[in-house]
Amino acid sequence: MRKDEAIQLILDQFPIAYIVSTCGHITRDLYNKCDREEHFYMVGSMGMAAPVALGLALANEHQQIVILDGDGSFLMNLGAAAMIGQQQPRNLIHVVLDNGMHESTGGQRTIGMENMTTAVLSMGYKAGLKMDKHEDWQQLHHHEGPVLIHIKVDPRTEKVGKRVEWTPQQILSRFSKAIRGETCELSAN
Repeated sequence: MRKDEAIQLILDQFPIAYIVSTCGHITRDLYNKCDREEHFYMVGSMGMAAPVALGLALANEHQQIVILDGDGSFLMNLGAAAMIGQQQPRNLIHVVLDNGMHESTGGQRTIGMENMTTAVLSMGYKAGLKMDKHEDWQQLHHHEGPVLIHIKVDPRTEKVGKRVEWTPQQILSRFSKAIRGETCELSAN
């Protein structure tokens, strides 16, 4: 499955969720596919999408929170998965897009983690699903979180889209207003 197809499946499956996306190309892909105030783009903070999303899930238990992580970011901060498993946020979905590389920094191979779903179950996640193709998406049922969805994606063949135009301060401001239910009228630089 291509990464852009996986992101579209996530957007379709969780249309009103608040999404925290990891830094690099995943954030750029989400931004170029569908820029929304409900998306919190991590800019230059590898491994930090999961702890930020955990805090949001705990503070906003009636809002669905989705982490859009990469395999490199997930492995860089594996302790965040342990915290998620211990805290048990029912409203948290952790998606890991796994292309086997640190794509944003030149395509270096990650160390890999084939049994990612088994690992998070041992840490306290309620469910772990591994997906390689579109047909696997049918196994996704409404599980109480935390849930990890490990999606194997193909290496990129197309050019990466433009960078997020919002400053970190603007990202924070518009996301904060969105999660509080306020309207936001910012313009990109």
